[in-house]
Amino acid sequence: MSLNRKIGMWLYSNSGGDKIQKKIIKKLRERDIETINDIRLHDCIAQNGHIYYDKLKVDKLDLFFSYNAGEQTQYQMYLYQALNRVIPMINSYDAFALTEDKFHTSFVLRNEGIQTADYKLCHRDNGAALKKIIKQWDKMVYKPTDGWGGVGLTKIENEASLDMLMPFLNQMDLRYFYVEKFIKYDNTDFRVDVVDGEFVACYGRKANGTDWRTNITAGGSVFMREANDDIINTAINACKATGVDIGGVDIIYDLEKEEYIVLEVNGIPAFATPEQEKMGLDFNNKKIDLIVDLIDRKIAK
Repeated sequence: MSLNRKIGMWLYSNSGGDKIQKKIIKKLRERDIETINDIRLHDCIAQNGHIYYDKLKVDKLDLFFSYNAGEQTQYQMYLYQALNRVIPMINSYDAFALTEDKFHTSFVLRNEGIQTADYKLCHRDNGAALKKIIKQWDKMVYKPTDGWGGVGLTKIENEASLDMLMPFLNQMDLRYFYVEKFIKYDNTDFRVDVVDGEFVACYGRKANGTDWRTNITAGGSVFMREANDDIINTAINACKATGVDIGGVDIIYDLEKEEYIVLEVNGIPAFATPEQEKMGLDFNNKKIDLIVDLIDRKIAK
């Protein structure tokens, strides 16, 4: 039997992702939506108005759901942008590209009245500006604008450490430097999952030992944590401001300003791993249901 609607999907398969895929595909099928799975845009060819995955015209699908943070390539993102010109995508390319860039995310959030760390973007030739900033802020964090998982984050404690860092940054041939004021916090954060404007779940992450980064890839660990209304509303508003259908919002409490601030909006927040589910993180089924509802709504005919 041929189903009425057909979508493409590329979802990570490690850390329990393969089981998540099967559940999503089954629930979509119950709504007469067929899923063509594991379409890697990296393996596609674009020619004469179409994007081909083998013989499949991906641009003729009703929607494409891309959800794999660890295997992105520049070629794939280029096709992601082209494909989203002709069919709906989750997340949209514009929202995905925005949340991949820390400066643009902070810029948009601040313009929507959502608190972030104080930040500065400097042209690479303006090293003097960085020296002024470190005197003003005392401590700051250098961040690659397009990094994820805490990779490349560098804490700058004083002018001497800035002097040591500058030659390395210059060698990397960066066009600009993005720095944030170091926030005094308790080395824990809130990761809040939101799908289609609805709160899914919250859990905490804490830095390991003397490290200040809470990212799991940087050695941080997950713990059970409840979110209050202020945190939930901040996360929902951050997702709305950045345009993501699915978002994981990292929030910390600034001990000096005594307010919650958004550190990052992640456009591909992971589902709970089997190990985390054993801890009590049981939001996967709710998240799957909301994603299936979202897909159904976006391709309603």
